Amino acid sequence: MLFNTLRYAEFFAAVFVGSWALVRFAGIRARVVFLLLVSYGFYAAWDWRYLPLIFASSTVDFLLARAIARETRPRARRAMLIATVALNLGFLGFFKYWNFALENVAALRALLTGEPASVGHALRVLLPPVGISFFTFESMSYVIDVYRGELPPHRSYLRYLLFVAFFPHLVAGPIVRPRDLLPQFERAPSLTREEGGEALFLVAIGLVKKVVLSDQLALNLVDRVFERPENYSALEVLAGVYGYAAQIYCDFSGYTDIAIGSALLLGVRFPKNFDAPYKAQNLADFWRRWHISLSTWLRDYLYIPLGGNRGSELATYRNLMITMLLGGLWHGASWNFVFWGFLHGLGLAVTRAFQRAMKRRRPEGEGAGRAARSSLAGFPIRALCVLLTFHYVCLAWIFFRVPTFSQAVLILRQIGTLTTFHPNLPPVLVALLAVALLSHYVPERLYERARGAFIAAPAPLQGALLFLVAVSLHEAASAAAVPFVYFQF
Repeated sequence: MLFNTLRYAEFFAAVFVGSWALVRFAGIRARVVFLLLVSYGFYAAWDWRYLPLIFASSTVDFLLARAIARETRPRARRAMLIATVALNLGFLGFFKYWNFALENVAALRALLTGEPASVGHALRVLLPPVGISFFTFESMSYVIDVYRGELPPHRSYLRYLLFVAFFPHLVAGPIVRPRDLLPQFERAPSLTREEGGEALFLVAIGLVKKVVLSDQLALNLVDRVFERPENYSALEVLAGVYGYAAQIYCDFSGYTDIAIGSALLLGVRFPKNFDAPYKAQNLADFWRRWHISLSTWLRDYLYIPLGGNRGSELATYRNLMITMLLGGLWHGASWNFVFWGFLHGLGLAVTRAFQRAMKRRRPEGEGAGRAARSSLAGFPIRALCVLLTFHYVCLAWIFFRVPTFSQAVLILRQIGTLTTFHPNLPPVLVALLAVALLSHYVPERLYERARGAFIAAPAPLQGALLFLVAVSLHEAASAAAVPFVYFQF
Protein backbone atom coordinates (compact mmCIF):
# COMPACT_ATOMS: atom_id res chain seq x y z
CA MET A 1 0.00 0.00 0.00
CA LEU A 2 2.78 2.44 0.89
CA PHE A 3 4.52 1.73 -2.44
CA ASN A 4 1.31 2.46 -4.31
CA THR A 5 0.84 5.64 -2.29
CA LEU A 6 4.35 6.82 -3.15
CA ARG A 7 3.76 6.13 -6.85
CA TYR A 8 0.52 8.14 -6.73
CA ALA A 9 2.30 10.96 -4.88
CA GLU A 10 5.00 11.11 -7.57
CA PHE A 11 2.39 11.05 -10.33
CA PHE A 12 0.27 13.72 -8.66
CA ALA A 13 3.25 15.99 -8.00
CA ALA A 14 4.07 15.99 -11.70
CA VAL A 15 0.43 16.66 -12.64
CA PHE A 16 0.18 19.46 -10.06
CA VAL A 17 3.27 21.26 -11.36
CA GLY A 18 2.34 20.75 -15.01
CA SER A 19 -1.27 21.83 -14.54
CA TRP A 20 -0.53 25.11 -12.78
CA ALA A 21 2.40 25.89 -15.08
CA LEU A 22 0.10 25.55 -18.09
CA VAL A 23 -2.50 27.81 -16.46
CA ARG A 24 0.20 30.42 -15.95
CA PHE A 25 1.93 30.25 -19.32
CA ALA A 26 -0.42 28.58 -21.87
CA GLY A 27 -4.01 29.09 -20.72
CA ILE A 28 -7.05 27.08 -19.65
CA ARG A 29 -7.46 25.07 -22.87
CA ALA A 30 -3.89 23.75 -22.68
CA ARG A 31 -4.56 22.73 -19.07
CA VAL A 32 -7.71 20.86 -20.11
CA VAL A 33 -5.80 18.95 -22.79
CA PHE A 34 -3.01 18.16 -20.32
CA LEU A 35 -5.39 16.90 -17.62
CA LEU A 36 -7.27 14.80 -20.18
CA LEU A 37 -4.06 13.16 -21.39
CA VAL A 38 -2.78 12.40 -17.88
CA SER A 39 -6.23 11.10 -16.88
CA TYR A 40 -6.24 8.71 -19.84
CA GLY A 41 -2.68 7.73 -18.95
CA PHE A 42 -3.76 7.11 -15.36
CA TYR A 43 -6.58 4.86 -16.58
CA ALA A 44 -4.35 3.07 -19.09
CA ALA A 45 -1.95 2.21 -16.26
CA TRP A 46 -4.67 -0.07 -14.87
CA ASP A 47 -5.39 -1.78 -18.19
CA TRP A 48 -4.71 0.01 -21.48
CA ARG A 49 -7.02 -2.36 -23.39
CA TYR A 50 -10.09 -0.66 -21.92
CA LEU A 51 -9.03 2.88 -22.76
CA PRO A 52 -10.97 2.86 -26.07
CA LEU A 53 -14.11 1.92 -24.11
CA ILE A 54 -14.17 5.02 -21.91
CA PHE A 55 -13.30 7.20 -24.92
CA ALA A 56 -16.02 5.68 -27.14
CA SER A 57 -18.65 5.76 -24.39
CA SER A 58 -17.93 9.43 -23.65
CA THR A 59 -17.97 10.37 -27.34
CA VAL A 60 -21.28 8.66 -28.05
CA ASP A 61 -22.96 10.32 -25.06
CA PHE A 62 -21.59 13.75 -26.01
CA LEU A 63 -22.92 13.45 -29.57
CA LEU A 64 -26.29 11.99 -28.55
CA ALA A 65 -26.85 14.74 -25.97
CA ARG A 66 -26.26 17.38 -28.64
CA ALA A 67 -28.61 15.58 -31.00
CA ILE A 68 -31.31 15.36 -28.31
CA ALA A 69 -30.99 19.09 -27.60
CA ARG A 70 -31.46 19.92 -31.33
CA GLU A 71 -34.37 17.55 -31.84
CA THR A 72 -37.90 18.86 -31.24
CA ARG A 73 -39.94 15.72 -31.92
CA PRO A 74 -40.74 13.99 -28.59
CA ARG A 75 -40.62 10.47 -30.02
CA ALA A 76 -37.25 11.02 -31.66
CA ARG A 77 -35.81 12.55 -28.48
CA ARG A 78 -37.10 9.61 -26.45
CA ALA A 79 -35.63 7.14 -28.94
CA MET A 80 -32.19 8.77 -28.65
CA LEU A 81 -32.44 8.74 -24.87
CA ILE A 82 -33.30 5.04 -24.94
CA ALA A 83 -30.35 4.49 -27.24
CA THR A 84 -27.86 6.13 -24.88
CA VAL A 85 -29.25 4.33 -21.83
CA ALA A 86 -29.16 1.02 -23.72
CA LEU A 87 -25.58 1.60 -24.86
CA ASN A 88 -24.34 2.56 -21.41
CA LEU A 89 -26.12 -0.24 -19.64
CA GLY A 90 -25.12 -2.59 -22.46
CA PHE A 91 -21.43 -1.78 -21.91
CA LEU A 92 -21.86 -2.13 -18.17
CA GLY A 93 -23.89 -5.32 -18.44
CA PHE A 94 -21.53 -7.03 -20.85
CA PHE A 95 -18.27 -6.30 -19.08
CA LYS A 96 -19.56 -6.62 -15.53
CA TYR A 97 -22.38 -9.16 -15.66
CA TRP A 98 -21.74 -11.39 -18.69
CA ASN A 99 -19.84 -14.01 -16.69
CA PHE A 100 -22.49 -13.86 -13.95
CA ALA A 101 -25.22 -14.52 -16.52
CA LEU A 102 -23.29 -17.43 -18.05
CA GLU A 103 -22.78 -19.01 -14.63
CA ASN A 104 -26.47 -18.76 -13.78
CA VAL A 105 -27.52 -20.19 -17.15
CA ALA A 106 -25.09 -23.07 -16.65
CA ALA A 107 -26.42 -23.67 -13.13
CA LEU A 108 -30.01 -23.71 -14.41
CA ARG A 109 -29.08 -26.09 -17.22
CA ALA A 110 -27.37 -28.38 -14.73
CA LEU A 111 -30.45 -28.32 -12.52
CA LEU A 112 -32.70 -29.31 -15.42
CA THR A 113 -30.43 -31.88 -17.05
CA GLY A 114 -28.42 -33.22 -14.15
CA GLU A 115 -25.14 -32.51 -15.95
CA PRO A 116 -22.26 -30.69 -14.21
CA ALA A 117 -22.44 -26.89 -14.47
CA SER A 118 -19.55 -25.51 -16.48
CA VAL A 119 -18.77 -22.42 -18.55
CA GLY A 120 -16.07 -22.49 -21.20
CA HIS A 121 -13.18 -20.09 -20.73
CA ALA A 122 -13.57 -18.86 -24.28
CA LEU A 123 -17.01 -17.45 -23.41
CA ARG A 124 -15.84 -15.54 -20.36
CA VAL A 125 -14.99 -11.85 -20.28
CA LEU A 126 -11.73 -10.71 -18.72
CA LEU A 127 -11.81 -8.63 -15.55
CA PRO A 128 -14.24 -5.71 -16.03
CA PRO A 129 -12.77 -2.26 -16.64
CA VAL A 130 -11.89 -0.57 -13.35
CA GLY A 131 -14.37 2.16 -12.41
CA ILE A 132 -16.86 1.27 -15.16
CA SER A 133 -19.81 1.57 -12.76
CA PHE A 134 -18.78 5.10 -11.83
CA PHE A 135 -17.99 6.63 -15.22
CA THR A 136 -21.01 4.94 -16.83
CA PHE A 137 -23.40 6.52 -14.33
CA GLU A 138 -21.74 9.94 -14.69
CA SER A 139 -21.88 9.97 -18.47
CA MET A 140 -25.42 8.61 -18.58
CA SER A 141 -26.65 11.24 -16.10
CA TYR A 142 -25.38 13.99 -18.43
CA VAL A 143 -27.54 12.80 -21.33
CA ILE A 144 -30.57 12.36 -19.07
CA ASP A 145 -30.14 15.90 -17.69
CA VAL A 146 -29.96 17.30 -21.24
CA TYR A 147 -33.08 15.33 -22.21
CA ARG A 148 -34.96 16.69 -19.17
CA GLY A 149 -33.93 20.24 -20.03
CA GLU A 150 -32.07 20.60 -16.75
CA LEU A 151 -28.70 21.11 -18.47
CA PRO A 152 -27.75 22.60 -21.85
CA PRO A 153 -25.55 20.43 -24.08
CA HIS A 154 -21.93 21.18 -23.41
CA ARG A 155 -20.07 23.01 -26.16
CA SER A 156 -16.58 21.62 -25.58
CA TYR A 157 -15.89 18.03 -26.56
CA LEU A 158 -12.52 18.02 -24.77
CA ARG A 159 -13.97 19.34 -21.52
CA TYR A 160 -16.68 16.71 -21.63
CA LEU A 161 -14.11 13.95 -22.12
CA LEU A 162 -12.22 15.36 -19.13
CA PHE A 163 -15.41 15.44 -17.03
CA VAL A 164 -15.80 11.68 -17.50
CA ALA A 165 -12.13 10.75 -17.22
CA PHE A 166 -10.82 13.22 -14.59
CA PHE A 167 -8.48 10.95 -12.65
CA PRO A 168 -9.21 11.86 -8.97
CA HIS A 169 -12.75 10.44 -9.24
CA LEU A 170 -12.33 8.08 -12.20
CA VAL A 171 -11.88 4.67 -10.58
CA ALA A 172 -13.96 4.88 -7.38
CA GLY A 173 -15.97 8.07 -7.39
CA PRO A 174 -17.50 10.12 -5.98
CA ILE A 175 -20.09 10.15 -8.77
CA VAL A 176 -19.87 13.84 -9.68
CA ARG A 177 -22.81 15.41 -11.52
CA PRO A 178 -22.07 17.17 -14.81
CA ARG A 179 -23.70 20.39 -13.58
CA ASP A 180 -21.23 20.45 -10.67
CA LEU A 181 -18.03 19.61 -12.54
CA LEU A 182 -18.30 20.85 -16.14
CA PRO A 183 -18.58 24.57 -15.21
CA GLN A 184 -15.36 24.26 -13.20
CA PHE A 185 -13.45 23.28 -16.34
CA GLU A 186 -14.81 26.35 -18.13
CA ARG A 187 -13.32 28.96 -15.82
CA ALA A 188 -9.79 29.71 -14.75
CA PRO A 189 -8.85 27.60 -11.70
CA SER A 190 -7.69 29.13 -8.45
CA LEU A 191 -5.99 27.80 -5.35
CA THR A 192 -5.90 29.93 -2.23
CA ARG A 193 -3.74 29.23 0.79
CA GLU A 194 -6.86 28.15 2.70
CA GLU A 195 -7.93 25.75 -0.05
CA GLY A 196 -4.43 24.29 -0.21
CA GLY A 197 -4.42 23.71 3.54
CA GLU A 198 -7.88 22.12 3.39
CA ALA A 199 -6.75 19.83 0.55
CA LEU A 200 -3.62 18.67 2.38
CA PHE A 201 -5.65 18.09 5.54
CA LEU A 202 -8.13 15.92 3.62
CA VAL A 203 -5.39 13.89 1.91
CA ALA A 204 -3.64 13.30 5.26
CA ILE A 205 -6.90 12.25 6.98
CA GLY A 206 -7.75 9.96 4.06
CA LEU A 207 -4.36 8.24 4.18
CA VAL A 208 -4.61 7.71 7.94
CA LYS A 209 -8.09 6.19 7.51
CA LYS A 210 -6.83 3.86 4.80
CA VAL A 211 -3.35 2.81 5.96
CA VAL A 212 -3.59 3.03 9.75
CA LEU A 213 -7.19 1.96 10.33
CA SER A 214 -8.69 0.15 7.32
CA ASP A 215 -5.65 -1.87 6.24
CA GLN A 216 -4.70 -2.93 9.76
CA LEU A 217 -8.23 -4.05 10.56
CA ALA A 218 -8.42 -5.93 7.26
CA LEU A 219 -5.13 -7.79 7.63
CA ASN A 220 -5.24 -8.54 11.36
CA LEU A 221 -8.91 -9.20 11.95
CA VAL A 222 -11.45 -9.01 9.13
CA ASP A 223 -9.80 -11.16 6.45
CA ARG A 224 -8.92 -13.87 8.95
CA VAL A 225 -12.36 -14.04 10.55
CA PHE A 226 -14.29 -14.04 7.27
CA GLU A 227 -12.02 -16.67 5.74
CA ARG A 228 -12.31 -19.22 8.58
CA PRO A 229 -15.04 -18.13 11.04
CA GLU A 230 -15.18 -21.61 12.59
CA ASN A 231 -11.71 -21.01 14.05
CA TYR A 232 -12.89 -18.08 16.17
CA SER A 233 -15.20 -17.50 19.09
CA ALA A 234 -18.55 -15.73 18.75
CA LEU A 235 -17.04 -12.59 20.29
CA GLU A 236 -14.14 -12.61 17.83
CA VAL A 237 -16.43 -13.19 14.84
CA LEU A 238 -18.69 -10.36 16.00
CA ALA A 239 -15.60 -8.16 16.31
CA GLY A 240 -14.71 -9.19 12.76
CA VAL A 241 -18.13 -8.07 11.54
CA TYR A 242 -17.76 -4.75 13.37
CA GLY A 243 -14.25 -4.59 11.92
CA TYR A 244 -15.55 -4.93 8.38
CA ALA A 245 -18.05 -2.13 8.99
CA ALA A 246 -15.15 0.03 10.16
CA GLN A 247 -12.84 -1.17 7.37
CA ILE A 248 -15.17 -0.45 4.47
CA TYR A 249 -16.07 2.97 5.88
CA CYS A 250 -12.45 4.00 6.53
CA ASP A 251 -11.35 2.56 3.19
CA PHE A 252 -14.00 4.21 1.02
CA SER A 253 -14.31 7.49 2.90
CA GLY A 254 -10.50 7.60 3.04
CA TYR A 255 -10.32 7.25 -0.73
CA THR A 256 -12.97 9.95 -1.08
CA ASP A 257 -11.00 12.31 1.17
CA ILE A 258 -7.89 11.73 -0.96
CA ALA A 259 -9.89 12.26 -4.18
CA ILE A 260 -11.51 15.47 -2.91
CA GLY A 261 -8.17 16.76 -1.64
CA SER A 262 -6.35 15.89 -4.86
CA ALA A 263 -8.99 17.60 -6.99
CA LEU A 264 -8.96 20.67 -4.76
CA LEU A 265 -5.19 21.01 -5.21
CA LEU A 266 -5.93 21.21 -8.95
CA GLY A 267 -8.55 23.90 -8.42
CA VAL A 268 -11.60 21.58 -8.64
CA ARG A 269 -14.07 20.98 -5.81
CA PHE A 270 -15.97 17.69 -5.43
CA PRO A 271 -19.12 17.28 -3.31
CA LYS A 272 -19.13 15.62 0.10
CA ASN A 273 -19.66 11.86 -0.06
CA PHE A 274 -19.84 10.72 3.59
CA ASP A 275 -21.33 12.17 6.76
CA ALA A 276 -20.69 9.88 9.75
CA PRO A 277 -23.07 7.14 8.49
CA TYR A 278 -22.89 4.96 11.59
CA LYS A 279 -24.60 7.55 13.74
CA ALA A 280 -27.71 7.32 11.56
CA GLN A 281 -30.95 6.77 13.49
CA ASN A 282 -32.63 4.75 10.72
CA LEU A 283 -31.82 3.33 7.30
CA ALA A 284 -33.16 6.35 5.43
CA ASP A 285 -30.81 8.50 7.51
CA PHE A 286 -27.98 6.04 6.80
CA TRP A 287 -28.40 6.45 3.04
CA ARG A 288 -28.39 10.23 3.44
CA ARG A 289 -24.94 9.83 5.00
CA TRP A 290 -23.34 6.84 3.17
CA HIS A 291 -21.96 7.15 -0.40
CA ILE A 292 -24.07 10.26 -0.85
CA SER A 293 -23.24 10.61 -4.54
CA LEU A 294 -24.58 7.11 -5.30
CA SER A 295 -27.68 7.36 -3.09
CA THR A 296 -28.70 10.69 -4.65
CA TRP A 297 -28.01 9.30 -8.14
CA LEU A 298 -30.24 6.31 -7.48
CA ARG A 299 -32.91 8.63 -6.07
CA ASP A 300 -32.88 11.09 -8.98
CA TYR A 301 -32.38 8.69 -11.90
CA LEU A 302 -34.10 5.51 -10.71
CA TYR A 303 -36.38 5.91 -7.68
CA ILE A 304 -38.12 9.12 -8.80
CA PRO A 305 -38.55 8.00 -12.46
CA LEU A 306 -40.11 4.78 -11.15
CA GLY A 307 -42.71 6.93 -9.39
CA GLY A 308 -40.96 7.61 -6.09
CA ASN A 309 -43.52 8.14 -3.34
CA ARG A 310 -46.10 9.78 -5.60
CA GLY A 311 -48.34 6.75 -5.92
CA SER A 312 -49.86 4.35 -3.41
CA GLU A 313 -47.94 3.07 -0.41
CA LEU A 314 -47.58 -0.33 -2.07
CA ALA A 315 -46.10 1.32 -5.18
CA THR A 316 -43.68 3.30 -3.00
CA TYR A 317 -42.45 0.12 -1.30
CA ARG A 318 -42.09 -1.51 -4.71
CA ASN A 319 -40.02 1.45 -5.95
CA LEU A 320 -37.80 1.34 -2.86
CA MET A 321 -37.20 -2.38 -3.31
CA ILE A 322 -36.42 -2.13 -7.05
CA THR A 323 -34.03 0.75 -6.41
CA MET A 324 -32.10 -1.06 -3.69
CA LEU A 325 -32.04 -4.39 -5.55
CA LEU A 326 -30.51 -2.67 -8.57
CA GLY A 327 -28.24 -0.69 -6.25
CA GLY A 328 -27.01 -3.96 -4.82
CA LEU A 329 -26.46 -5.41 -8.28
CA TRP A 330 -24.55 -2.23 -9.26
CA HIS A 331 -21.94 -3.19 -6.68
CA GLY A 332 -21.13 -6.51 -8.27
CA ALA A 333 -22.22 -9.57 -10.23
CA SER A 334 -23.28 -11.75 -7.30
CA TRP A 335 -26.51 -12.81 -5.65
CA ASN A 336 -24.93 -11.78 -2.36
CA PHE A 337 -24.92 -8.14 -3.51
CA VAL A 338 -28.53 -8.49 -4.66
CA PHE A 339 -29.50 -9.87 -1.25
CA TRP A 340 -27.60 -7.02 0.42
CA GLY A 341 -29.74 -4.64 -1.63
CA PHE A 342 -32.86 -6.60 -0.67
CA LEU A 343 -32.04 -6.22 3.03
CA HIS A 344 -31.64 -2.47 2.63
CA GLY A 345 -34.80 -2.18 0.54
CA LEU A 346 -36.73 -4.14 3.16
CA GLY A 347 -35.27 -2.02 5.94
CA LEU A 348 -36.15 1.21 4.14
CA ALA A 349 -39.72 0.00 3.58
CA VAL A 350 -40.12 -0.96 7.26
CA THR A 351 -38.64 2.40 8.29
CA ARG A 352 -41.10 4.28 6.12
CA ALA A 353 -44.06 2.23 7.33
CA PHE A 354 -43.08 2.78 10.98
CA GLN A 355 -42.59 6.53 10.52
CA ARG A 356 -45.96 6.92 8.81
CA ALA A 357 -47.68 4.87 11.52
CA MET A 358 -46.13 7.04 14.24
CA LYS A 359 -47.14 10.20 12.38
CA ARG A 360 -50.76 9.02 12.18
CA ARG A 361 -50.83 8.22 15.90
CA ARG A 362 -49.35 11.58 16.97
CA PRO A 363 -51.94 14.32 17.49
CA GLU A 364 -51.52 17.38 15.29
CA GLY A 365 -48.99 19.83 16.70
CA GLU A 366 -47.74 17.45 19.39
CA GLY A 367 -44.38 16.76 17.67
CA ALA A 368 -43.10 20.33 17.96
CA GLY A 369 -44.36 20.70 21.51
CA ARG A 370 -42.74 17.46 22.63
CA ALA A 371 -39.40 18.47 21.09
CA ALA A 372 -39.60 21.85 22.79
CA ARG A 373 -40.39 20.32 26.21
CA SER A 374 -37.39 18.05 26.35
CA SER A 375 -34.79 16.86 23.92
CA LEU A 376 -32.86 15.09 26.68
CA ALA A 377 -35.74 12.72 27.40
CA GLY A 378 -35.50 11.38 23.86
CA PHE A 379 -31.78 10.63 24.03
CA PRO A 380 -32.13 6.96 25.12
CA ILE A 381 -34.58 6.36 22.28
CA ARG A 382 -32.27 7.98 19.75
CA ALA A 383 -29.31 6.00 21.07
CA LEU A 384 -31.33 2.77 20.78
CA CYS A 385 -32.30 3.68 17.19
CA VAL A 386 -28.64 4.31 16.32
CA LEU A 387 -27.65 0.98 17.88
CA LEU A 388 -30.35 -0.98 16.06
CA THR A 389 -29.60 0.72 12.73
CA PHE A 390 -25.88 0.03 13.07
CA HIS A 391 -26.43 -3.65 13.78
CA TYR A 392 -28.87 -4.04 10.89
CA VAL A 393 -26.29 -2.42 8.58
CA CYS A 394 -23.65 -4.81 9.97
CA LEU A 395 -25.94 -7.78 9.28
CA ALA A 396 -26.25 -6.64 5.67
CA TRP A 397 -22.46 -6.07 5.46
CA ILE A 398 -21.93 -9.79 6.13
CA PHE A 399 -23.64 -10.68 2.84
CA PHE A 400 -21.79 -7.85 1.10
CA ARG A 401 -18.41 -9.20 2.22
CA VAL A 402 -18.69 -12.98 1.83
CA PRO A 403 -18.53 -14.78 -1.54
CA THR A 404 -21.34 -17.26 -0.81
CA PHE A 405 -24.52 -17.53 1.24
CA SER A 406 -23.16 -20.61 2.99
CA GLN A 407 -20.24 -18.55 4.29
CA ALA A 408 -22.66 -15.93 5.62
CA VAL A 409 -24.69 -18.62 7.37
CA LEU A 410 -21.49 -20.00 8.89
CA ILE A 411 -20.62 -16.59 10.30
CA LEU A 412 -24.10 -16.10 11.77
CA ARG A 413 -24.06 -19.61 13.21
CA GLN A 414 -20.68 -18.98 14.83
CA ILE A 415 -21.97 -15.79 16.42
CA GLY A 416 -24.89 -17.81 17.73
CA THR A 417 -22.54 -20.04 19.76
CA LEU A 418 -22.13 -17.10 22.20
CA THR A 419 -18.57 -18.14 23.07
CA THR A 420 -16.46 -15.32 24.50
CA PHE A 421 -12.78 -16.40 24.54
CA HIS A 422 -10.77 -13.81 22.62
CA PRO A 423 -7.03 -14.50 22.28
CA ASN A 424 -7.15 -13.00 18.77
CA LEU A 425 -8.28 -9.57 19.98
CA PRO A 426 -5.17 -7.84 21.33
CA PRO A 427 -5.68 -4.41 22.95
CA VAL A 428 -4.07 -2.54 20.05
CA LEU A 429 -6.54 -4.08 17.58
CA VAL A 430 -9.49 -3.34 19.85
CA ALA A 431 -8.26 0.26 20.16
CA LEU A 432 -8.05 0.64 16.37
CA LEU A 433 -11.59 -0.72 16.01
CA ALA A 434 -12.86 1.62 18.71
CA VAL A 435 -11.22 4.66 17.11
CA ALA A 436 -12.62 3.78 13.68
CA LEU A 437 -16.19 3.45 14.98
CA LEU A 438 -16.32 6.00 17.80
CA SER A 439 -14.92 8.73 15.55
CA HIS A 440 -18.44 8.96 14.11
CA TYR A 441 -19.64 10.40 17.40
CA VAL A 442 -17.01 13.10 17.77
CA PRO A 443 -18.87 16.44 17.58
CA GLU A 444 -18.63 18.03 14.15
CA ARG A 445 -17.37 21.26 15.68
CA LEU A 446 -14.23 19.52 16.98
CA TYR A 447 -13.40 18.26 13.50
CA GLU A 448 -13.99 21.72 12.07
CA ARG A 449 -11.73 23.24 14.73
CA ALA A 450 -8.95 20.77 13.91
CA ARG A 451 -9.29 21.48 10.19
CA GLY A 452 -9.40 25.21 10.78
CA ALA A 453 -6.34 25.08 13.04
CA PHE A 454 -4.35 23.17 10.41
CA ILE A 455 -5.41 25.58 7.66
CA ALA A 456 -4.47 28.60 9.78
CA ALA A 457 -1.13 27.13 10.91
CA PRO A 458 2.09 28.54 9.40
CA ALA A 459 3.51 26.55 6.50
CA PRO A 460 6.48 25.19 8.54
CA LEU A 461 4.11 23.83 11.18
CA GLN A 462 1.88 22.29 8.49
CA GLY A 463 4.96 20.65 6.99
CA ALA A 464 6.02 19.27 10.37
CA LEU A 465 2.55 17.82 11.00
CA LEU A 466 2.45 16.24 7.55
CA PHE A 467 5.90 14.79 8.17
CA LEU A 468 4.62 13.16 11.38
CA VAL A 469 1.69 11.74 9.42
CA ALA A 470 4.10 10.37 6.81
CA VAL A 471 6.19 8.69 9.52
CA SER A 472 3.06 7.17 11.05
CA LEU A 473 1.98 5.87 7.65
CA HIS A 474 5.41 4.35 7.08
CA GLU A 475 5.29 2.57 10.44
CA ALA A 476 1.73 1.36 9.97
CA ALA A 477 2.01 0.30 6.32
CA SER A 478 2.05 -3.44 5.71
CA ALA A 479 4.25 -5.28 3.26
CA ALA A 480 1.15 -6.60 1.46
CA ALA A 481 -0.71 -4.01 -0.57
CA VAL A 482 -4.40 -3.79 0.33
CA PRO A 483 -6.36 -2.38 -2.64
CA PHE A 484 -9.20 0.03 -2.06
CA VAL A 485 -12.44 -1.93 -1.59
CA TYR A 486 -14.44 0.09 -4.12
CA PHE A 487 -11.90 -0.35 -6.91
CA GLN A 488 -13.72 -3.61 -7.72
CA PHE A 489 -16.96 -1.79 -8.45
